[in-house]
This record gives sequence, C-alpha cells and structure tokens, in this order.
Amino acid sequence: MPDSGVVLGVDVGGTGIKARLTDAVGTVLAEQRVPTPRDDPDAERLAATVARLVVAALRTTGGAGPADQSLDAVGVVVPGVVDESTGRSVLSVNLGWQDVPVRDRLRDALAAQGIDVPVAFGHDVRAGALAETRSPALAVGSVAFVPVGTGLASALVVDGALVSGGGWAGEVGQVRIAHGPHAGLRVEEIASASAVARRSGTDSAHAAMLRVRDGDPTAGAVWAECVDVLADTLAWITAVAGCHTVVVGGGLAESGALLFDPLRVAVAERLVGLRVPAVVPARHGDAAGAIGAGLLAQDLLATFATVGEHA
Repeated sequence: MPDSGVVLGVDVGGTGIKARLTDAVGTVLAEQRVPTPRDDPDAERLAATVARLVVAALRTTGGAGPADQSLDAVGVVVPGVVDESTGRSVLSVNLGWQDVPVRDRLRDALAAQGIDVPVAFGHDVRAGALAETRSPALAVGSVAFVPVGTGLASALVVDGALVSGGGWAGEVGQVRIAHGPHAGLRVEEIASASAVARRSGTDSAHAAMLRVRDGDPTAGAVWAECVDVLADTLAWITAVAGCHTVVVGGGLAESGALLFDPLRVAVAERLVGLRVPAVVPARHGDAAGAIGAGLLAQDLLATFATVGEHA
C-alpha cells in the first residue's frame, strides 16, 4: 500500500457533487461535477454516482476504466452530522439522510465497478478546513474555517488537528438567535448566502451583492443584518477557541471587500480587550471540500503505510 498516490476527492453537496483526481503532489489530473441524486435515504444512488465518477475521472486521464486503473484511494465528504470513525452520516437534512452507512455503500458500489481501494470518509466543512489550513502559516494555534453558503457551519483546527466533537462540532448555523428582531430564527436563516438571496428577493447572493453595490435599500439592509449576525458568530468562536485566524469561505466570500471590510470592523468591535483574529477569504473557493476529501484519502494511505512499517 503506497503512503501517497493518486486519489479522488469527492465533495457531496445538497445540489451538486464535485470530484477531483490528484496525484501524490496534488496536481489535478481530472475534475468532474454532477447533480446530487435526490430522495434516496439509503444513499444507493449517491454511491453508484460516485463510483461512476471514479471511472469517468480515470478515463479522462487516458485509462480505459477499472482494468487499467491508476487509483490508490477515494475520499468522500458529506454535510450534516457525521461519524468519521464508523463512516456513517448521522443526520444530513440537505440530503434527506439519517444514520446512513455511506462509506460501506460506497465501497460496495466501487467493488461493483471492479475497483478495490480504501475509502476515507468525513465532514464537508471539516475537510474544507483541512484544505485551507494545510500550510505552515496556519499549522500552529487555533484557526476557524467558516463557509457561508447554502447554510452556515464552522470547523476548528487546533495545532493542525481537526476538532470533531463526536461529529457535532461546528453546527453554528443551527443556533437560535435569542434577542433582537430575528429572535427565534436560526443563525443561518440570516447569515448565509441563501438567506441573503431569499431575504433580498434575488436569485442568488451574487445578485444581492450587485444590488447592494447599486445602493438598493432593501438589499443593503439584508446585507448589514447578515454581517451583524455573522460577526456575532465569529466573535464567539474566537473568544472560546482563541483563534488567531478566521477563514471565511463559501459563496458570500466571493463578494470581497463588500463583505470583509464591514465584517472585520464588526468582529473587532465585539472583541475589545481580546486578540482580534485576522479575518481572511478562503484560498480554494468552492473546491475546498473536494481538496480536503483528497487530503483525507492521502492521510489514510499514510496511516496504512505507517501500520505496515510497524507490523
């Protein structure tokens, strides 16, 4: 078993699946994107779709399929509450899953395609955090990764290690707002890209951002409320974990200074007397989950190699 090799990282989202085939040094060999199968509580269709993505990615690189494969491991990450140790999705509202053995389903689907490789399994946001923090500058101390997309979640990395909390860590978007005009709503119902789009009456957060730039008062008010609630969330994460850096990703982060300038000011205002973190945009955009899934696969290969050396 190699300690690094060709891996396929797969990020399963509520609307789409992103897959990225990379070699041992991270060079991208192939990329695939397909819609996420819906209404399959047992994840059978998803597993079959991912297996087909593996074959398609291998063929893109010149192989003829499983018989001519050059693949050492697969990593797959999903949203919601996951148990990495057992390979199960405990609860994923966006996918309609509860207590689904995703890793086993995927292994079976790959075997049906004639592919026998180890499968790493994890959480999409924690995998994205792994991708964003796999650098010397962020290897020490506490770093939070907060993608602001369809929903809102976070992941905490401490001295290079992800904090799982038994699968429950990071669900900040599900916290109820206790006071003010949004009392009773969940954080992600105000501070997410989908919430900004819905509340401003636009098709996307990007469209809402354009309205904000044009001075639309409704979109401007929604944007300011999003920044306010998001700043509250980032300040609490920082105060509890002592973060020196907060990496903000997801669709909203693509708005640049329109988001980051007021957000940095708002976070600093909430942390008077405490260390204010650097609030920075994600490096990998919406590819962070797939990249992180690939890193999980590489880490799994490295673990196997270490076990083999001490056997």
